[in-house]
This record gives sequence, C-alpha cells and structure tokens, in this order.
Amino acid sequence: MNVSLSHPVSEKDLASLLAAYNDVTERLKRSHESLVREVGRLRRELQEKNRELARRERLSALGEMAAGLAHEIRNPLGGIGLYVSLLERDLADRPRLLEIVRKMGTGVRNLEGIVSDILAFAGDARPRPVDVSAAQVATSAVEQVEPKASLRGVSLKMGEGLEEATLHADAAQVERALINLLVNAIEVTPRGGTVRILADRDAGPRKMTRIVVLDDGPGIPADLLQRIFNPFFTTKDAGTGLGLAIVHRIAEANGGSITAANRTDGDGAMFVLSLPTGSPAREGASSTSRG
Repeated sequence: MNVSLSHPVSEKDLASLLAAYNDVTERLKRSHESLVREVGRLRRELQEKNRELARRERLSALGEMAAGLAHEIRNPLGGIGLYVSLLERDLADRPRLLEIVRKMGTGVRNLEGIVSDILAFAGDARPRPVDVSAAQVATSAVEQVEPKASLRGVSLKMGEGLEEATLHADAAQVERALINLLVNAIEVTPRGGTVRILADRDAGPRKMTRIVVLDDGPGIPADLLQRIFNPFFTTKDAGTGLGLAIVHRIAEANGGSITAANRTDGDGAMFVLSLPTGSPAREGASSTSRG
C-alpha cells in the first residue's frame, strides 16, 4: 500500500489503508491462534511427560519393593519345594497322602512362577539391542507356548510380514514380551479358536516395525483398556497381573511401545508391539519360518 499525504485522502486511499489493516489484523489473528494451539500442544505434551515420569518413578519404587519381597520368599520356597519332592518319593505307596503332597507341589510351583514374574518386572531392563529377524524371534516364542496352546485346543498361526521384518532390539527381551502376549491371547481364546502373530511397517515418521498378536477372545471392555498394562492388574482368577506390565516395560526399554485395542474385523483383541526397525537381513542370512 502506498498512501501519499501530499493531496487529500481519497476513498481509494482509505479503502487501501483499510484493506492493509484488515490483512495485517488477519495475519496477526492467525499467528496468535497458531501460537495458542502450539502452546496448548506443548502444555499437553509436558503434562503427559510429567505423568509418564511420575508413573516410571512409582513403578521403579514398586519394583524395588516387590523385588525385595520376592528375594525373601525365594529361598524358603526353594526349601519347601525340595521337601515336597522328597515327600512325593517317600509317599509313593500312600495315595491319599501323596495326593495332598502333590497339591502342595502345585502350589509351590505357582508361587515360584509369581516370584519369577516379580523379579522379571523388577529386574534390570536395560536392553542389548542388535538387528534380529522378527520371524526368528516370533518362531522361538511360538515354540515356547505351543504346548499350552495345544492343551487348550487353540491354534497358533504366523502370518504375513514376519519374514521381511527386522528389528533393532534385545532379542531375548522381545521373545519374553511375545511369549507373554501369546500366553495372554491363548488364555482368552476359546477352544477351537486361533491366535495369530504377524508384522508390518508403521506408517509414521519413526522407523518402527509392528508385531501384531490377534486373538479370538471376547475382547477388552472399554473401561479396562487404559489399565491392562498396570502392574498387578488382572481380570483372571489366577495370575500375577504382571505379564502385560512386563511387556510394557520391555517395549519402553527398547525404544518402542505396546498398545491394545479390540479388533474391527471380528471378535477378539489386538496387541501391537512397536519396535525400532533394524537393517535389512543380509542375503542368505538364516531365518526360521512356520506355516
């Protein structure tokens, strides 16, 4: 705009001035709105980070306390287990007493499982990341849980994407996470149902690979979706409530995430373990596949 005061101001000059004013005002308004949105986003992000930091601090304190208790229980529990084994041998010809002792043995083994879960949750989660085939880790996890699936009449199927996917993560930790996810899926899937595991690439800006576990169970109630990764939270009659919490801890330690949702293609739930993508496997690198 170029308004000269050497001659009387015309309507055209006023219109030009008004247009310039409106333009500047509109740009300032847009800039202000953009700043307000950005400040709001940053505030929400900061609140989320603070909540996550507070959550991690609480989990760390909880883990230390739980680990202390687990260590105190572990030694006497081992002694009880040894005596139970000796009693089973000595009472081989006394069926009634043997049945009682065997029930004690089952209880001891269940307690040992709880102690192991607590120590796994509270232990050192610092990963040793390497490039590893998703198919190799998934196959190993599937082999570990096959007896449980077979006993419950549940099929395990490895789907598309696993052969091509490579992860950059701690292989042992990822296998543990997948075992926990698969066990959880098997336990909620009815006899004759199927648990599937597959992989794909995340479309987001981060180079992430998603390993997806699908079950044929009843799905997850909406009010529980935000709580299922909390330590000691469970809807099952048995169990520690630490299986999914361990998965969450492993995912975070490896720079990834774990999410849960109900399937949109039918009944059941979907757990998505996102982990950093590794370098493509070298030509001729060994991998294990399953149908």
